[in-house]
Amino acid sequence: QVQLAESGGGFVQAGGSLSLSCAASGNVFSIDYMAWFRQTPGRPRELVATISHSDKIVYADSVKGRFTISRDNANTLRLQMSSLRPEDTAVYYCGVRPYSVSDYMYWGQGTQVTVSP
Repeated sequence: QVQLAESGGGFVQAGGSLSLSCAASGNVFSIDYMAWFRQTPGRPRELVATISHSDKIVYADSVKGRFTISRDNANTLRLQMSSLRPEDTAVYYCGVRPYSVSDYMYWGQGTQVTVSP
């Protein structure tokens, strides 16, 4: 079992910056990939960025060049968001994919990011 707790987020004007953090606890040595997802009402959860235990990183096209994902160690995931747009408004979730598992199976509670025009 892995527990995740997000922090950060909030309200910002377009063009501004915000930083999100995700603290993992429990069986952290089982973690392979960590990722940020986001979701808006009525839409499926979408991948924002992912990072593997070997620091392989993938970004969604919509955030490339604006967002930076990083992983301090097995326990802490961060997302630095710059040049924010109103369309970035969503609930952001931290997710974990353990070794030998094909999908993300642990989730944080989510944190709201709101970008005003």
